[in-house]
Amino acid sequence: MPTDQPRVALTGAAGKLGQVVLRDLLENGWSVLALDQVRPPTLRAGDDAQFLRIDLTDHGQVVEALAGRTDERGGPLDAVVHLAAVPAPGLVSNSATFRNNSAATWNVFDAARAAGVRNVVWASSETLLGLPFDAADPPYAPLDEEYRVRPESTYSLVKALEEEMAHHFCRWEPQLTMTGLRFSNVMHVEDYAQFPSFDADPHLRKWNLWGYIDARDGAQAVRRSLQRTGPGVEVFIVANADTVMSRSSAELMAEVYPGVEVRGDLGEHETLLSIDKARRLLGFEPQHSWRDHV
Repeated sequence: MPTDQPRVALTGAAGKLGQVVLRDLLENGWSVLALDQVRPPTLRAGDDAQFLRIDLTDHGQVVEALAGRTDERGGPLDAVVHLAAVPAPGLVSNSATFRNNSAATWNVFDAARAAGVRNVVWASSETLLGLPFDAADPPYAPLDEEYRVRPESTYSLVKALEEEMAHHFCRWEPQLTMTGLRFSNVMHVEDYAQFPSFDADPHLRKWNLWGYIDARDGAQAVRRSLQRTGPGVEVFIVANADTVMSRSSAELMAEVYPGVEVRGDLGEHETLLSIDKARRLLGFEPQHSWRDHV
């Protein structure tokens, strides 16, 4: 295994987003320690990568992995990307979601700190913005990172606790850089065939203001976050530049959320999950749209 490349541990490497992040990191010069309970299908022979089957709720296993003691080939890490989790509400019981996700994230944060890894990127969630917007309307649109988080599920509550944990880890370790990415609904190209059907009823996707993120652009956001300089924690909304709808964003807001303040002038299909901060501080710019495939 080459030793002159930066090395990153990637949890959730076999997940919907993790598989794409794995390929993106490898193609952009990173050596990857892929951590998951199953081998990532995108891992290929000859890749500068190592797969380790791991239980992230076991603190000892996580400490070993992030300290580079995976086997005799192990070595120090330059960064950690933490994507692993029960990925959404309602897949398992609330208590199981809380137990798994909170323990896994604390273990990763703590083990990274103990190992002296100073660059941590993790998957936060768009749900912190108050999703789903069935119980209460959004405070304004496009949404941004400037208002207090509004978790509406146990899954989202854990994400809120993760962001709070990151603030304190950075307080304890002033040289630590932590970046939380509030990913919108992750999509692959094969998912786009269903998008035209959303136009029939704008209420079908109002729950997240018609947002999405192409997995390839999600991977771009991860890679750019790893390049972020300067200590401390920052969180970013990560969504595509457009919505899932053919109808204009202004028309959607007027029909579905007539009482919600629209800030600024909206482009025709402009995302209602603002990515201005990610553009400004990360240089993030989505390269893919469902409109290119349908």
